[in-house]
This record gives sequence, C-alpha cells and structure tokens, in this order.
Amino acid sequence: MNNTKNTEVERRSFWEKLYIPEIAKGLGLTLAEMFKPKFTRQYPEERWEPLGSYRGRPVLVDDVDGERCVACGLCSRVCPALAIEVQADETDREKERFPVKFEINMLRCIYCGFCEEVCPEEAIVMSKDYELVFQRQEDALMNKEQLLVPVAQLQDRLEFLRQYR
Repeated sequence: MNNTKNTEVERRSFWEKLYIPEIAKGLGLTLAEMFKPKFTRQYPEERWEPLGSYRGRPVLVDDVDGERCVACGLCSRVCPALAIEVQADETDREKERFPVKFEINMLRCIYCGFCEEVCPEEAIVMSKDYELVFQRQEDALMNKEQLLVPVAQLQDRLEFLRQYR
C-alpha cells in the first residue's frame, strides 16, 4: 500500500512554517493604519451637524401663517409604534381643521419617518435633533407647543423632501 503523507503542514515552505511573512504583513497593516487620519469626534466639544437627509426627532412645522397641520390623522394611523395621538377641531379659517391635541411619545417613536412620508401638508418632518434626554417618562410625551418649530429652521429637510419625494 502506497501511503504518503500529504498534510497541509508538509506542503508549507520553510518561511511559511516560521510564520515570518504573515507577521510582517500584520505589522505592515498596523503601521499603515497608524498614519491614517483619525475619525473619532470629541463629543460634546465637537458637535456634529447632520445633513438634510438625517432623520432626527419628528417636529411640527410652524409656518408664518400658523401651524401647517390640518389634523387629518394620517400620521397617527401609519405610525407602527402608535406614538402619535391627534385630536382635531374645526375652525373658521381657510384650512377648516386644526389639532387641538397633538402628542408624540418619544419613548415609543422609532424614527421610521412614515409620519413624514404620509403627511399631505408637509406639516410633520424629521428634524436634525439627535440629543434627547428625559428625566421622567412624562417628559418624553411632547405636546404641540413643544413640537412646533419655525419653518426657517427646517429648510434643509423640506428641500430634501421636495427633491426626493
């Protein structure tokens, strides 16, 4: 019977058995990484400015004529986390309806952006706010006054939505 040993160890060359080429490759990779620019941000001293495509905290757009929301309730129906509650009332103004109560539970919100996509009036948009801290659960329940943001602060996001919708 011709039984020759042909294991992987026997197929390696002398230098491969010493692992010296692999050690040299590893050291070279480590040295190359040491001289690349660092990406670590020194937060909170270095603040990050998100782009218009960033989806932060949902807010209501406060236009110059008042809030844009017409209390249609589409945002609360499409919210998968059931984080939005809207109660409508009628008014004599041109838009006929407005939200008497508009609340978003920020502990439930998953920042999916479905509310923003479904809104026919561009009344609810995802802002650039990413620092949300609450001391109590009740603080995370944001009402209409806390959610209203002037339209001038949301121009980046509104332009992004108009471009990619």
